[in-house]
Amino acid sequence: MGLSVAAVTLVVRDYDEAIAFFTGALGFALVEDTPLGDDKRWVLVAPSAAGGTALLLARAATPEQAHRIGDQTGGRVAFFLKTTDFWGDYERMRAEGVRFAEDPRHESYGWVVVFLDLYGNRWDLVQYDKA
Repeated sequence: MGLSVAAVTLVVRDYDEAIAFFTGALGFALVEDTPLGDDKRWVLVAPSAAGGTALLLARAATPEQAHRIGDQTGGRVAFFLKTTDFWGDYERMRAEGVRFAEDPRHESYGWVVVFLDLYGNRWDLVQYDKA
């Protein structure tokens, strides 16, 4: 089978502020921003424009969805951003104002640090010791 995860939904408060955070602070590419009518948009961002899993930025449409913004996984790390330049990416993100929940640490698998997106969802920035 040739299956892969194409996109993962992230519920956001506002399309444009989410695009600004992911493309600015995290350096993601804006892959697609297509109007769907009724102020709804299909917005995909990804760490690379070359492919791989993207985030579908979905503006909350109901009070229940809005309640989940920033806590989509009950306080657990929701996303894992793999890097080949841990310290370079960490310093660039710090300079862009990304909030970190801890200091970087080395674990048995590599370097890792937890950071928060603009809504408070927890992410790992991780560089594995072995590719």
